[in-house]
Amino acid sequence: QLQASGGGLVQAGGSLRLSCAASGRTLGDYNMGWFRQSPGKGRDFVAAINWSGATTDYSDSVRGRFTISRANAKNMMYLQMNGLKPEDTAIYYCAVLRNWPRDAFGSWGQGTQVTVSS
Repeated sequence: QLQASGGGLVQAGGSLRLSCAASGRTLGDYNMGWFRQSPGKGRDFVAAINWSGATTDYSDSVRGRFTISRANAKNMMYLQMNGLKPEDTAIYYCAVLRNWPRDAFGSWGQGTQVTVSS
C-alpha cells in the first residue's frame, strides 16, 4: 500500500514537499512515479524515477520546478515542488510504474491534496 502525504494550501510561487511511504513492499525494487488528478480531469503523469534514483523524467508542465527523489533505505519517495502555480492544484498520487516512465499499475493508494491559490 502506498500513501502520499505533505499536501496543503500554498500561495502561487510557494513550495511543498510531498512524501510517499510504502507498507508491505520494498520501494527500492521498483521504478516509481507521481501522478495528479484535477477536478473533472483524468489522472496525469507528473514525474518518474527509476529504482536506483539515477534516472528521472518529468512532464513538460513541471520540468524545472519539481524534483523527484527517493531514499530507498527509508522506503520513501519524494516530490519537491517549487514555483507552484494555480494549475498545479490537484490530488497527487504516488505509484509503482509498470512501464517506464508513464505507465503505472492501477493501485493508487491514498493521495494528498495540493491547492495553490493565486
